[in-house]
Amino acid sequence: MIKYIGSKRALLGHVTAAISASLPEGGTVCDLFSGSARVGHALKKQGFRVWSNDHNAYAHTLATAYVQADRERWHDRAEAVLAELRTVKPEAGWFTQAYCEDARFFHPDNGAVIDAMRDRIAALSLEPELEAIALVSLMEAADRVDSTAGLQMAYMKSWASRALKPLELRMPDILPGVAGGPCKATHADAVEIAPQIEADLVYLDPPYNQHSYLGNYHCWESLVLWDKPETYGVANKRIDVKTRKSAFNSRPGIAPALEAVIAGLKAPNLVVSFNDEGYLSRDQLVAMLSGRGDVQVIEIQRPRYVGARIGIHNPKGEKVGAVGRLRNVEYLFVVGEQRVTLAA
Repeated sequence: MIKYIGSKRALLGHVTAAISASLPEGGTVCDLFSGSARVGHALKKQGFRVWSNDHNAYAHTLATAYVQADRERWHDRAEAVLAELRTVKPEAGWFTQAYCEDARFFHPDNGAVIDAMRDRIAALSLEPELEAIALVSLMEAADRVDSTAGLQMAYMKSWASRALKPLELRMPDILPGVAGGPCKATHADAVEIAPQIEADLVYLDPPYNQHSYLGNYHCWESLVLWDKPETYGVANKRIDVKTRKSAFNSRPGIAPALEAVIAGLKAPNLVVSFNDEGYLSRDQLVAMLSGRGDVQVIEIQRPRYVGARIGIHNPKGEKVGAVGRLRNVEYLFVVGEQRVTLAA
């Protein structure tokens, strides 16, 4: 799967254990802010019926492939599509100009391959789930040869060694269907869709500070939408990064937005992920959730993101300061009838 600063890869065992403890008989789980789709993919692998949702197109595409699509239906056809894509002749186009020349997220040689493969995917007019698998394969292939530190806010001054390797398509880990019924992926605003959710448990992992996932991963949004938008700034972000704002990235906006989501949900069980560097405190979140029942809080100590561990540097690259702390606390707030016990 793609590199993703909001991914729960390191916490996946804690999250899935909390959900499994809350639903010991299985059931339907909705991941309302699905992001990289890691959580939904892991839950589907465990046999849960999963509903993944996200308001960004690239995240919806990841969830369509990793949650909604079933291996037994699509695997062979997807292999045939990927085999065809591997034969295309590289041809530089909009993507190469925007993200390999005007900005340097990918080497131009790989940019020409990405352009040609993406054009071919568009020309094939595939069914949505099959197209999602092809797009995820291309997204992940590009991610393996990027020249960033994991975010598309900036790129390396010199090419990362992986950026000089040729792009290689691989089949994503598409899972078999589950006995409980078809899984699904939706592309909607969390506040708007919350009252429509029908699930035994809803997992909430909202953005918690000013960093926009659209801004952090704008190349993937453009690759999926293939709308070749106007761009701006050194990072060549999509122009709509300026206007597609989320209340969850706003200090005054996050509390009303999250309260609206919680109020709109009808599910009997909730699991909420948050971080002690977020705009809301532990006490605020407990207060928000307590109207739905007893709230259990699980604290997990984790190293801070890599940028914090590197330290503070001036424009010349000289270290000029140190961050205040190197660890933070990840919270899991569990609301439901089952008591959850996890190792920190």
